[in-house]
Amino acid sequence: MDKKEIMSLFENEEEAQDILKTSRKRIDEIDNDLVNLISERTSLARSIVLAKVFLGMEIYDKSREEQVHAKVNKLAEDLNIDKSILSDIMDMLTTLSKNRQKEILEEWLWEILELHS
Repeated sequence: MDKKEIMSLFENEEEAQDILKTSRKRIDEIDNDLVNLISERTSLARSIVLAKVFLGMEIYDKSREEQVHAKVNKLAEDLNIDKSILSDIMDMLTTLSKNRQKEILEEWLWEILELHS
């Protein structure tokens, strides 16, 4: 698009300002939703790590991470989102979850040690 085409999108400066304000407000709402979803996702770490302990599994589950990345790559393709960036975001989310699982496991082990001392 050239500048003339962009200028023809809005009737006046006030309309452009209103669209900018409305769009930014919606982005703020989505950001809040994303943070709440990340918190909810991370809160599942406790049940996940306890199940892994019971099943004799390691915190890092390569096959699960591969499944998540395959699913996300497909979604990225379907929604025309940069796969690499979305993959980086998923890496951050899985790191957040694994770190929380490690913290929970360490807390649990300290509780056991305190009970036996």
